[in-house]
Amino acid sequence: MGKRRDPHTLDLFDWEPEPIVEAFDPARVRAASLRAKISRAVSEAMKDCAHSRAVVAERMGEFMGEPVSEHMLNAYASEAREDYSMPFIRLLGLIHATGDIRLLQLGAEMFGFSVIEDKFLPWVDLGIAADRKESVVKDFEYKRRLARMGVK
Repeated sequence: MGKRRDPHTLDLFDWEPEPIVEAFDPARVRAASLRAKISRAVSEAMKDCAHSRAVVAERMGEFMGEPVSEHMLNAYASEAREDYSMPFIRLLGLIHATGDIRLLQLGAEMFGFSVIEDKFLPWVDLGIAADRKESVVKDFEYKRRLARMGVK
């Protein structure tokens, strides 16, 4: 007879940490051009949002202080509408309205950067300090070996 499992005890192997960087699944935003990739990301952000496109448009308009229509959102989300590129201010409005930070990450990762919450910055600083320490130690050891060999 096998051991009975305590239903009140968490299984440590089931736990996974929350991702530090939120990003779109690459398969969901794969496209032939950058414009199409952005359109797909806009579409995905709105699909994953709990609000209707009408509410998203209204929230964007309030945030930016200018009208945004549901029709505009549909055009931004359409790969076929190459005449509609989302301006940065509207992208910020969409992030505000949907709460979807993955839209910023999409741009940042193209340049080798990541968007993280401010609460993780102390850990980034710690990592930078550890990296710097490792570099200084290696440099010191290298100079010490040279000195032992009589090289100045």
